[in-house]
Amino acid sequence: MSLPLEGQVAIISGGLGDIGRAIALELARRGADVAVGDILEAEKAHPLLTQIRALRRRPRYDRVDVSDADAVAAWVEAVAQELGPPTLIIPNAAVATFMPLPELTPQGWRRELSINLDGAFYLAQLATQKLVALGRPGRVVFIGSWAGHAVHPTIPAYCVSKAGIRMLMKCMAAELSPHGILVNEVSPGYVNAGLSGRWFAADPKRAEYARASVPVRRLIEPGEVAAQVAHLCDPSNLHITGTALIMDGGLSLFGFGGQKPAPSHE
Repeated sequence: MSLPLEGQVAIISGGLGDIGRAIALELARRGADVAVGDILEAEKAHPLLTQIRALRRRPRYDRVDVSDADAVAAWVEAVAQELGPPTLIIPNAAVATFMPLPELTPQGWRRELSINLDGAFYLAQLATQKLVALGRPGRVVFIGSWAGHAVHPTIPAYCVSKAGIRMLMKCMAAELSPHGILVNEVSPGYVNAGLSGRWFAADPKRAEYARASVPVRRLIEPGEVAAQVAHLCDPSNLHITGTALIMDGGLSLFGFGGQKPAPSHE
């Protein structure tokens, strides 16, 4: 029995982070060959590449700085030459610095926007241009954040970059839909890994407070994000485009800080 993504080639930026790894493995399990890009040295990719090969899928790793448009173009071309043109495009690379607006420097602002927003644009545009030229359908799934629509005073540059992702997604969806390329976004809330995970690790009480502030009283695991990305990549999805799938456990119902934990009666 064939797998749903057999014959597809996925390209994932920030692929050695917790969420990127989970997405790579989930798409491979569903039949896609997987190209991963990150800024880490190649040795760091060996365990992930081994796991992908064990799933009988072809992997590729490239060390690439997504803020460099020429580097991204070279990456996309190298993937196309080895695995085939990418049909599942996942702009995932992102950084966040805890720095409120009064302390934010021009350099810090530029760094986050160049990686989080410019890098996502370069990958999505260059890969979809190749698909349009070939007359091939495809899927783009941006990894956004609920911080793209809810003010987080401690990470303003990150908020702005993710808000930009939301509108970029919509503009690309409108442009590419006639070509059979559907463009969407998965926007997680508090993920128990990645950027949030490092913040939680610095103080375990933060994780408990975050969990208590989420209406469903759960943090998100990377595999749960990956499952939603895979859902939007599925070729049976013929109609979902220009949509932000907000998987924040209800945080957005209450804004920054989420639902306040119920007072203790002990």
